[in-house]
Amino acid sequence: MGKHILQSPLWAEFKNRHGTPAVSAGNVIYTIHNIPLTSYNYAYCPRVSPFDVNFEELKKSVEENNCIAVHFDVPNIIKGSPEEPPAAKLFEEHCVHSPRDEFAKANFFIDLTKSEEELFSALHKKHRYNINYAKKNGVTVRESTEDKDFDIFYSLYKETGVRQKFYFRGQSYLRDMWDVFNKAGLAKLLIAEHEGEALAAWILLSYEGVLYYPYGGSTERKKNLFASTVLGWEALLLGKKLGCGTFDMWGASVDLNNTSDEYYGFSIFKSKFGAKHVVYIDSYDMVINENLYKFFNLANSFRWKLLKLIR
Repeated sequence: MGKHILQSPLWAEFKNRHGTPAVSAGNVIYTIHNIPLTSYNYAYCPRVSPFDVNFEELKKSVEENNCIAVHFDVPNIIKGSPEEPPAAKLFEEHCVHSPRDEFAKANFFIDLTKSEEELFSALHKKHRYNINYAKKNGVTVRESTEDKDFDIFYSLYKETGVRQKFYFRGQSYLRDMWDVFNKAGLAKLLIAEHEGEALAAWILLSYEGVLYYPYGGSTERKKNLFASTVLGWEALLLGKKLGCGTFDMWGASVDLNNTSDEYYGFSIFKSKFGAKHVVYIDSYDMVINENLYKFFNLANSFRWKLLKLIR
């Protein structure tokens, strides 16, 4: 697997623009996060391959930035792959198993090197039916890079977050991401409409031959027209048009049979696109200050329990 988009210079540019310091060191990019009420920080380093990491150089950099640990969140190594044993060995030489994952621990991939016919026949029969039904009933999908369409996307994304009670990003965060990748020519919006009304919208980012689907939203209005399903199909066609070999659907449930999992609904939706389900290896932490690291984990665990209670 190549470098993940979260390890790209553009992602670092976006983070810096949004006010989260991003540092390049030891062949990886990490962001610096202050630990409340202290002068200490922790380093967040998602989706890395340990084979890329210069651990000594990275350690020196995070020490200079007063970080108590580096959190290698959901490394970009798939369980059961030939890379798993040497990757785990390398992490265990320098790190401890992390008590938490922030990024989704599983994912779906679609091979875009297949022909359009092969991709369509790989869809679940219900998805195939719904796509044809949507098109027959006047649902159209348009591609855009216009800022005014970003506002349409965001209102649908926020509406979905409120409806489904999941944590959703603020408008300024996603706008900064959109601006950086759009300026680089690597961002697209797909908007599904019916009679001039936007029903669903996705942001898609392309990087080094992979099309990523990080954020999307839809309305409950006219849900019988299956706008999100036809949008997903058009995203695959867009990926092919852009010359991408892989469609990365960003996140999924680890157990696709666990109906109580917060990712369950959209995981089942994604799975019906003929996607391959993968699970990543555990997250690891490179500890710099052991005492503060233990205290931080204790406080963080309490914080998450509290947030779940409030929700």
